[in-house]
Amino acid sequence: MKFAYLIEPPFNYRSESGAITGCDVELARVILTMIGISDVDFVETEFSQLLPGLEDRRWDMTTGLFDTAERRKIASFSCPIWTLPDGLLVRKGNPRHLIGYASAAKDPGCTMVAVRNQLQHRAITDSGVPDAQVLVCETYEEAAQAVLDGHADAYASVAMAHAGFLRQRPDLELEFVAISPGERAAAAGAFAYRRSDVDFGKAIDAALSAYLGSDEHKALMRRFGLDDSSPAVAGNQSAK
Repeated sequence: MKFAYLIEPPFNYRSESGAITGCDVELARVILTMIGISDVDFVETEFSQLLPGLEDRRWDMTTGLFDTAERRKIASFSCPIWTLPDGLLVRKGNPRHLIGYASAAKDPGCTMVAVRNQLQHRAITDSGVPDAQVLVCETYEEAAQAVLDGHADAYASVAMAHAGFLRQRPDLELEFVAISPGERAAAAGAFAYRRSDVDFGKAIDAALSAYLGSDEHKALMRRFGLDDSSPAVAGNQSAK
């Protein structure tokens, strides 16, 4: 069994000892063990390769991704493992006073950055930010560095990813702004797997249904900075 991930704390990252961990990684370990799979090879990749890698059989399952109709043309998804809002990573003090996508679109001097093919990339352009004011990167680290270096004013991604990154790098002159649900609703994410692996998907869903929302699950998520009230640890009651 091969599980694909990308470096994006608190979902997936390497500890100081070099061990692969994160809330998605550890949840996958638990769920796969529950269905009898204990030998898991964790493969690091870039976001743009996650779904193509399933099709090419480079791996069998991916870290959590937002579950969309477009992506379901390529892969199948488990029941939701988290429901999360977007956020903007900005320089300390938020010098452009950004509060969301709409405020960025109204600022002709604002440059936004996103990781290629993530939903936030589309959200930026859908909000009216011209392509000339959008910088596209391949990894979280590249996008964050673009803000830090002044090449971009804000990096649009999942708010929890920004929070996890800043917990690991409190030395950086960065902060994040959560985008209100009134502008963009939180979205559900799930593990992805090949569409042909129907029985595997059923087994994963059965294990997730039994585990999500349990005391053990909540304790696991608290290790990564998520409290019990977060939709990410509330189980799979949230609709896709």
